[in-house]
Amino acid sequence: MTKVVTHAAEPTPQDDLITVVESRTREWHFHIYFLLQSPAETAAALALRDAVLRLRRDGAFVAVPLFRVNKSPMGPHPAGSYEIWVPDSSFSDVYFYLASNRGNLSVLIHPLTANQRQDHDNRAGWLGKPWPIYLEVLPREGDIPLQYPELGLGWSTSPKQEISYEERRRRGAEVEALLANDPEAAPAPRD
Repeated sequence: MTKVVTHAAEPTPQDDLITVVESRTREWHFHIYFLLQSPAETAAALALRDAVLRLRRDGAFVAVPLFRVNKSPMGPHPAGSYEIWVPDSSFSDVYFYLASNRGNLSVLIHPLTANQRQDHDNRAGWLGKPWPIYLEVLPREGDIPLQYPELGLGWSTSPKQEISYEERRRRGAEVEALLANDPEAAPAPRD
């Protein structure tokens, strides 16, 4: 007798414009990990931090490393580490910079939402080798931690700075029209 294996149905991806825009994350953390026992790795991590600070000062992107550098395991993080806060408007610039300049360092990337445990677990990604995360110390639900509201970015963005849904639809239609005759570009469904 053959045993039938059934799988739970995969969730349907969300495709409602308003739901997707309103549920997006607006702030991210990049955690740079380093072995405390390795003077070379510690020095590389701190040099990367200084480079990020110089680039922020010079206007390459907005990224705010915490002043504190963890010289021992802290919270869910099992090694030396420091955190870099990034608003969504600078995410791709900081991601590419760290991907290109991290050397052998590992970087945990996660969104900032009301569920820190999910953020550090199934919503997280890695540059480099993943490290084990001690999730039990993180709350499942809570408030979204507002960081650096004086910048007016991320969760502190003024509603006046937001692109309207009408403008988003106009821009989307413009992109569709520009790609309409490109055989390599899949067209959006006509529903």
